Order: sequence, then C-alpha cells, then structure tokens
Amino acid sequence: MAYETEDHKTQYCFPAINSSCIKTKRSTHEYNIMYVFFSVLSVWTVFLNLLVIISISHFKKLHTPTNMLILSLALADLLIGLIGMPLEGIKLIETCWYFGDTICRVFSVIMGLLFSTSLSNLVLIAVDRYVAVCQPLLYPQKITMTRTITIICVSWFCSSAYNILAGISVSHRKYTCYGECVIIITFAWTIIDLFVSFLFPCTIIITLYLRIFYVAHHQVKVINSLMRSGKHLTEGSVRRKSESKAALTLGIIVMVYLFCWIPFYILTLTLNTRMTYIIAYFILWMVYINSALNPLIYAIFYPWFRTSVKSILNLSKLFKPS
Repeated sequence: MAYETEDHKTQYCFPAINSSCIKTKRSTHEYNIMYVFFSVLSVWTVFLNLLVIISISHFKKLHTPTNMLILSLALADLLIGLIGMPLEGIKLIETCWYFGDTICRVFSVIMGLLFSTSLSNLVLIAVDRYVAVCQPLLYPQKITMTRTITIICVSWFCSSAYNILAGISVSHRKYTCYGECVIIITFAWTIIDLFVSFLFPCTIIITLYLRIFYVAHHQVKVINSLMRSGKHLTEGSVRRKSESKAALTLGIIVMVYLFCWIPFYILTLTLNTRMTYIIAYFILWMVYINSALNPLIYAIFYPWFRTSVKSILNLSKLFKPS
C-alpha cells in the first residue's frame, strides 16, 4: 500500500494527486510488528466476545434479563473488534486513509453508534442491578425478558439516530490534505455530546452503583452475621448474596470503562493543545482495548462463562440440547 516518489525519500499516500498527504516512513520490521499486534488484538476481541454471545444465546439457563444486556454489550464489542480495530489499525500504521470520504464518514458514524450503544448498555445494566439488589421483591415484575429486549432494541435505535444526525448535520470533513480521515465536530456540539454521551449517563451509573454497593455491603454483613450464629439461610438471603456479587462484577466492568473513556473525552476537549501524536493515539486505543477487556472480566468472575466456554470448545457438548 506504500507509494513512493522517484527519489525514494518522500512517500505520498496518493502520488498522482497534488494535495496528497505525506506518508510516514516505517521500517519493514516496524510494519510487521504493528500489523501482527493489531491483527491479533482484533481477532482476540472478536473471538472472546463471540464466545460470550454463543454462551448466552445457546444455553437456555443463561437466558436472563441481565445476560441479555451483557449479550448486547458483547455484540457492540464484537463489532468494534471486527470493524473499528482493523480500519483504525490500518490508518495508524499506514498514516493514510485509502478508503475514500464516504467510507470515512460512515466509519465515524458506525463507531459513534457502537461506542454510545456500549455506554447505554452499561446504564441499563446499572438499572438492572439496582432493582435486583435494592428492590429484590419487585425485580421479577419490573425486569422481564420481553421488557429488557424491547429496551435494548430502543437503545440501539436511539444510538443510531443520534449518531446519524451528528454525522450528517453537525460534522464536516477537514481537508488539510488528501488521504486522511478527520471528522470535525463544532465545539458547541462537542459540549452537547460530552453531556449527552458521557457525563449524564456516567452520573446515573455512578449514582446507582454507589447505592448498590451500600445496600449490598449491608446485606452481606447481615448474611455473614447469620452464618456465624449458625442460623439457617433462606433462599432469599442466598439469592441476595448472589445478586450482590453480580453487581460487584458488573461494577468492575463499569470502572474499567470509565478508566478507558475519561482520557478520551479529555482529549476531545483539548484538541488544540500540543498533545503529542503518540499520546493521542494511545488514548484513542484505550477506548478500543476496552472491548477486549470485558470478556476477560466475565472469565475471571463468572463461573457460568467459564463452564459454557468449555462446552463450546468441546463441540460434542455444544450440539447437545441445552
């Protein structure tokens, strides 16, 4: 994909075009390492999230409202690994965008959709855990499979509409040279997006989880006290302890998400500062790497995920009735 001039010194993305961007020189060794790294990262992300999707879809015991939300999150992460990582990796390695203006704009809309859908799924997971831990008696009536699937579909639709509107109405291509993909959004819309797509949902998530952890901590203390006194635990007590553990696991996912995303939103507000190219791309790729971390958290904390993965990898068990 490299184009080179006759003097073999300056490389251009499109040598036949006078306004072509200059291509950064890299050694063959550097090219190979970068392509292998981003290819492995993309395949790993797709593979892990595919395991989550197959696990929840195939095994009927895992068909719960909470797991439907996890499935929706895994689908968004899988598409990020399948679409976002390869294109963003090529853009980083080649320092050129070879796919044209239309694909550039569509790519930005799709990635905005996937990222905002991931955050909306985390909001829904926080609400689900809040009701499960803080209002356990009302949970079966309030959080049903039908209602959860409907809300997930509405979430994907709203994220699509929001990002298509942003891509069409308030953004434009920045033409400094031909062969780059840079979408510029007005500062006013950047501030709106900061509140709509980050601050407001994150405030809801953090508020709910603070309440969840307070209630869960109190419940665990009561249950442990009953266990030490030798009293028999009721089914409700065992279930509340399980819900508290699930809330802690999903809380870790939220904290990892915020850790990966907060630097990115700081970057969007400081584009005019003298932030180095390497730091800017490192912050951007923290957002992408988040999609590969979620399945690892499931694998560490969820026994059902480890068990289902073993069954999936053992194909003879996978095709048995679940």
